[in-house]
Amino acid sequence: MNVFFEEDGSFKVASIMTEAQGSMQIESASGKRSKVKTNHVLMRFELPLAGFMDSAQAEAAKLDVDFLWECCSEFSFSGEAGGEFGFAEFADEYYGRKPTPIEAAAVALKLHSAPIYFNRKGKGRYKAAPAEILKAALAGLEKKRLLAEKMAALVTELKAHKLPEELRLKLDSLLYEPDKNSFEYKTLDTAANESHLSQIKLLQACGAIPSSHDYHLGAFLREHFPSGTDFSAAASVLDTSDLSWSDLSLAEAEAFSIDDSSTTEIDDAFSISYLNDGITRVGIHIAAPALGIAVGSALDQAAMQRLSTVYIPGNKITMLPEVAIRPFSLDAGEIKPVLSLYLHVNAAGEIVQRDSKLERIKIADNLRHDALEPFFNEATLSADSGHPYWSKLVYLFNLAESLEKARGKYDPTKPQQIDYNFYVVDGIVSIVGRQRGAPMDKLVAELMIEANNQWGALLAAHQVPGLYRAQSGGKVYMTTKAEPHQGLGVAQYAWSTSPLRRAVDLINQRQIISVVQNTPPSYAPNSDALNSHMRHFELAYQAYSEFQQRMERFWCLQYLIQENSQEVHATVWRENLVRLDTPPYMTKVYGLPEMKPGTRIALQVQEVDPLLMELRCKFIAVLPEAPLSEDALSLAPDFLEEAEVIEPTESAQAASDSQPEQVAP
Repeated sequence: MNVFFEEDGSFKVASIMTEAQGSMQIESASGKRSKVKTNHVLMRFELPLAGFMDSAQAEAAKLDVDFLWECCSEFSFSGEAGGEFGFAEFADEYYGRKPTPIEAAAVALKLHSAPIYFNRKGKGRYKAAPAEILKAALAGLEKKRLLAEKMAALVTELKAHKLPEELRLKLDSLLYEPDKNSFEYKTLDTAANESHLSQIKLLQACGAIPSSHDYHLGAFLREHFPSGTDFSAAASVLDTSDLSWSDLSLAEAEAFSIDDSSTTEIDDAFSISYLNDGITRVGIHIAAPALGIAVGSALDQAAMQRLSTVYIPGNKITMLPEVAIRPFSLDAGEIKPVLSLYLHVNAAGEIVQRDSKLERIKIADNLRHDALEPFFNEATLSADSGHPYWSKLVYLFNLAESLEKARGKYDPTKPQQIDYNFYVVDGIVSIVGRQRGAPMDKLVAELMIEANNQWGALLAAHQVPGLYRAQSGGKVYMTTKAEPHQGLGVAQYAWSTSPLRRAVDLINQRQIISVVQNTPPSYAPNSDALNSHMRHFELAYQAYSEFQQRMERFWCLQYLIQENSQEVHATVWRENLVRLDTPPYMTKVYGLPEMKPGTRIALQVQEVDPLLMELRCKFIAVLPEAPLSEDALSLAPDFLEEAEVIEPTESAQAASDSQPEQVAP
């Protein structure tokens, strides 16, 4: 005797070896023996096992599922039309006679294979699905079938590197914020898997990403500037009636600035006056946009939303609109309002007095790095270079060194870092290294540190709240309290020297002006607005920093493509991490033999991918050059580490907070 039974959701046949109460020992056609519960057996039959299931499957294929559903809906089972039924009794009704075992098994197979038509009620028992539910289910299946056909057609287009219009309309979300449950995403994912490409590379192959640069920029803008980079109409207007500075005294001295040639937001300048008592008065003059941007105004809201200028090699997104920059930028030949810190220096180079003043000053010159450096460098410090500002620059440099010594940070033996500026013109990038601590950079950095330190002390002394940058235990953080900055060696450090480019500086400038003019501060102690601006600034500052680093890495890769670099030289940093000489790029070299950090090596450039931000290199040989020292390794810039948000053209401001912080204009 043989049995037809259900096991693990499928039907099987076997011969009965022995039978006991509740179970039986069976043997399959292949000779495998097992035990099955008696209540799992649906039918006993005498036909041979061999070919039984094949015959049943063939018979089941002849049965029309729609006709079966109509039949079982009409028949009365257990006195109820369309009620629950067993496959065997339905087979009797369907065939109009006692069906053969193969026919009965075929009915069971067909019913079981169509769950949307027949709801399973137990082993071998079913009930016809209600008409409304069946209709909806069939409609759903048809929809899935049509979608599958549509997806297959779109996948074919994608694999042929053609972008279907349907995906083009959803391109923005596919690139930056994909919905993994969407039809478009699943289509792209299927095509990418079948093409053995990443989704982003497949989209690039389809022409959907014409510019890797714009792709990376788009990701940043989508997150941080979802409404675009244009200013609102309200924030694009500055009330010129408030821009009369005639009530401010005009400084006797004339000032000059030191910036890169690409700098357009000039917010610091210097002056030197020689007083009758042998005192030299050094002026540090900071642009004063706080005089024209009222708290809560549309311009202020724009600044507090952006919080900082975003620097991108070859471009920038300014914190303030041009209409608010130009009246305050310290442009040559103009008289501008400034917040000034005066240092009175005696003949011994000692600062004997400090004064803060709100005033107007004439800007005599805007000195530019590229034009100035040949006349003001380490070689020209001891001999007149012929530059009209040479003597003033040398004086300021000597003062800067004395300020550095006073902070306890002067160390002429310390290896100097190289900061890199990225210049992009018409898609062509040039990467220019500048030694950190060069005379003009040290001059600017030290005077800015002095101003931020002294104005932070001024706020603290008058118990006027401000926003401070502090460092303790190696960690740099923002605070509303005057706390030490260990990396800089100062008792407090309140960013105040870049009010055209950083919201923190604009906020602090308002507070400093209130002290200088003896007026109520814009932000009271424990101000919710002050704390809120600080928290938001920290988040934006980090995001902008990371984006700046990312774009610098992008342009490093683009430089390799531009120069058609086949071989590059590098320094082993640690394990398989190396740093290229040109461009200054950190990357991992897989398969690199074990070498000591500092080892100089040659690499073959195998693949450069600015879209995925990947560089693949192969080790060639060890160079016969002396390895870099541990000191040099520890000081050289590492693009994998956090960097300060800076204007790339201002190298003195490029130091990361993890090292002694330097701040320039």
